[in-house]
Amino acid sequence: MHNPMRSEAEAFRWLVVILAGALTVIALTLLTRPLVGAIWALVLIVAGLAMALRDSRGTEHGPLAVTRGGDGRHRVLALANQTVRSPALLEQLAESTRERRAEIRVVVPALPGSRAELWASDTDEATELARQRMELCVLDLREAGHRANGAVGDSDPSVALADALAEYPADEIVISTLPPGRSRWLDERVVERAREELSLPVRHLVWDPEAKRATPG
Repeated sequence: MHNPMRSEAEAFRWLVVILAGALTVIALTLLTRPLVGAIWALVLIVAGLAMALRDSRGTEHGPLAVTRGGDGRHRVLALANQTVRSPALLEQLAESTRERRAEIRVVVPALPGSRAELWASDTDEATELARQRMELCVLDLREAGHRANGAVGDSDPSVALADALAEYPADEIVISTLPPGRSRWLDERVVERAREELSLPVRHLVWDPEAKRATPG
């Protein structure tokens, strides 16, 4: 419930009203009889309570949105790499944030092109490629009117997801992958592990760049 004393301006208004009422009670008591002053005081008290109740009801707007960030902003965390700029992912993010006060964070893991590069810790090129993909996706989202930011994540997508959640209070997760048989993430059970280990909604979007078609995972 709204507190009618929530601002200094309202507090001053109520102070003036109370002082004016007290003066009228004193004046009636002195000029007439104490009983008249007491009755008038009771009338003023009842009227004041009615005003306070009306003000409190007039400013209610229903329950506040409950979000992990605590500010009513719905936060979506998108995890993707090769499919990060697919039309399907952009459409899904638009759907997840439609008619909401929302924010999107795009995380692109810096994935080496081969196992040999991973073992050799040669991640500079992978990091730069991930950064470029992330920045282009964020630009796409901002041009579409979304509040968005991004980050480059660990080469292990599960670790990248955990690192992102440690600092970003997401309310929903969207993971975009290539189709089965072509997705290393699916082979490593990234989506399954996220659903098993996290108490958050996890949406899986499969994008086939050759067929230019998306299917829910």
